[in-house]
Amino acid sequence: MPTLDRQDNVFVLDLGDDENRFHPDWIASVNTALNEVEKAEGPRALVTAARGKFYSNGLDLEWLSAHASQQESYRSSVHELFARMLSLPVITVAALQGHTFAAGAMFSLAHDFRVMRADRGFWCLPEADINIPFTPGMAALIQSRLAPQTAHEAMVTARRYGGSDAAAAGIVDRAVDENAVRSTAVEIAEAQLGKAGDTLGTIKSRMYASVLATLRDAAHPLG
Repeated sequence: MPTLDRQDNVFVLDLGDDENRFHPDWIASVNTALNEVEKAEGPRALVTAARGKFYSNGLDLEWLSAHASQQESYRSSVHELFARMLSLPVITVAALQGHTFAAGAMFSLAHDFRVMRADRGFWCLPEADINIPFTPGMAALIQSRLAPQTAHEAMVTARRYGGSDAAAAGIVDRAVDENAVRSTAVEIAEAQLGKAGDTLGTIKSRMYASVLATLRDAAHPLG
């Protein structure tokens, strides 16, 4: 399960050491950590990271298939997590040490910055290959954070981007050696500590107002 640590003024949220899929308990744990980050005072920033082969492999499809009656509430919880991260009133940096797929890739896009391992691991939106269409909220998030041509290629072709290609496409901000992923993310976060607070939250909320509204449209989550 995710765990939250604090390194001086940088909170580090470790998402786990397995596939880090979006199980309801995992989502609840992430939200509890975000509560702590939000209620803290003074300069601060947030890095999310993981251990092992995956940063996150996205939705927990096994849980979802076993709880079909809860699909709507589950979808809403995922959308709200994206919206919350996108508008969090602190600078956020995703440290992508491993595979970052589907909803995990979307979660990374909800951060302000992304650092990815250069030599191994892929960032991918595989929905076109696995026959799961993007919800309007997911599509809005992706298209708000990527250049139009990159969003088109990523969404339509399900391309797997390695770290260097992801950096060249503007999906991630830096591609670095494996042992530098987390430390580089912390360095980026440390440089922006003073931005935390209501003003930053307002800027993000206004910048992404239409995306947030779509993600939070519980009445029409599928359009």
